[in-house]
Amino acid sequence: MTGTLVLAGTPIGDVQDAPPRLAAELAGADVVAAEDTRRLRRLTQALGVAPAGRVVSYFEGNESARTPELVEELAGGARVLLVTDAGMPSVSDPGYRLVAAAVERGVRVTAVPGPSAVLTALALSGLPVDRFCFEGFLPRKGGERLTRLREVAEERRTLVYFEAPHRLDDTLAAMAEVFGTDRRAAVCRELTKTYEEVRRGGLGELAAWAAEGVRGEITVVVEGAPDKGPEEIGAEELVRRVRVREEAGERRKEAIAAVAAQVGVPKREVFDAVVAAKNAGN
Repeated sequence: MTGTLVLAGTPIGDVQDAPPRLAAELAGADVVAAEDTRRLRRLTQALGVAPAGRVVSYFEGNESARTPELVEELAGGARVLLVTDAGMPSVSDPGYRLVAAAVERGVRVTAVPGPSAVLTALALSGLPVDRFCFEGFLPRKGGERLTRLREVAEERRTLVYFEAPHRLDDTLAAMAEVFGTDRRAAVCRELTKTYEEVRRGGLGELAAWAAEGVRGEITVVVEGAPDKGPEEIGAEELVRRVRVREEAGERRKEAIAAVAAQVGVPKREVFDAVVAAKNAGN
């Protein structure tokens, strides 16, 4: 009989937010895989629990090498608990590779739901929450960052990002350039901690505020693009959107279908615009 992989959420700030089952899982797991064993030690001390099983590190630097080891433990019947420094494993944190490998091996995977900076920031932002997408961290290089933002410039769902405090001003300035200075956004800082702050406003306004320097763990929530009817989008814009998707790695056929669905026009109309642009040498 195979074991069980347990993904456990950990506090993103206030230790009292730890899910009640976390202490029991820490005490009962055969193996505890932690992103940072020192942080795990502080967490277990705060919770008043001592892991009975073996504690190993599992972070970006050793994820590829350690995953097969943990899968073998699971295949042998072990209960493996995976925790990260904060929030849910696999969400911009180590865990995806282990989950995928465990599923492929036929191992049961379950979770201890816990705090999430993504959902907490989204709920506090004051922006639409009925549809959203999580974009994680943007590239560090300016050109790559702009390219990634342009890919979602017309995304109508609310966007959620993580960002390092020392890059926040550059990121907000880039967002203002691509999305527009008036696009609404919220910068959520130090969520659930003593100095929690949620700053709301237009991207231009927030970029000017961040230029003075911001500290702490940052989650940025950005309003989706306004809904535009098909009549507002001309052939040139349709071609541009297809080109952006192709440059991002999509095949032309898929890019045309995606753009057509996005703007609400027949695929044939987008195809004809692309062919016309090609024949015109554009």
